[in-house]
Amino acid sequence: MSATRNTADTEEPTARQQAVLDAVLSLMVEEGDQLTMTAVARRASCSKETLYKWFGDRDGLLTATVRWQAARVRAGRYDRPTLDIAALHDSLKGFAATWLTVISSPTSIALNRLAIGDAASRKSNLGRIVLENGRFAIAERLRPVLEAGREAGLLAFDDSETAFRTFFGLVGRDVQIRLLLGDSLTLGRGEIERDAARATDQFLALYGRKTAAPEA
Repeated sequence: MSATRNTADTEEPTARQQAVLDAVLSLMVEEGDQLTMTAVARRASCSKETLYKWFGDRDGLLTATVRWQAARVRAGRYDRPTLDIAALHDSLKGFAATWLTVISSPTSIALNRLAIGDAASRKSNLGRIVLENGRFAIAERLRPVLEAGREAGLLAFDDSETAFRTFFGLVGRDVQIRLLLGDSLTLGRGEIERDAARATDQFLALYGRKTAAPEA
């Protein structure tokens, strides 16, 4: 029997659903892969019936949780018709800063460790869920910014996926793997802002056009 999975298919969960998803993240930090619908219901002070109504099953709940975590990573606001190099820089820097903030959080570290372990053991779909609703979804979120920069004559690249992977690498460097392996690396707000700005400058040095002329 399949239940309705409302939250996993929407961009923005309700405030009550957000509280449930935050409860899932906190339980992942505390209990690892011992996550159950019963434990979530108890922590979030709601019934299991409500969880099944909102998310369908455990995979639906995990999908919504990953999407909720990944939704924090967004490019800065920009006006596509009037996009200039300053606005493009700010938008890319905003993306970089939010992504670094998310991946360095205890909840993200716990979630990714679980996903890696589950992918290796194949005991759940968490690895696939994190890949599809984390990394791949984030790429789709930044792609319009990159393509807008190309249309405005600010960026030059043939393939937006390749450009995204370059930017992703410049932003993340070795930070995520060090955190996943237990390095006591601490990223403060100031350091994150500096790293985000440096990655953006490096990306624009690689892909920025010397002469900004819109594509025909």
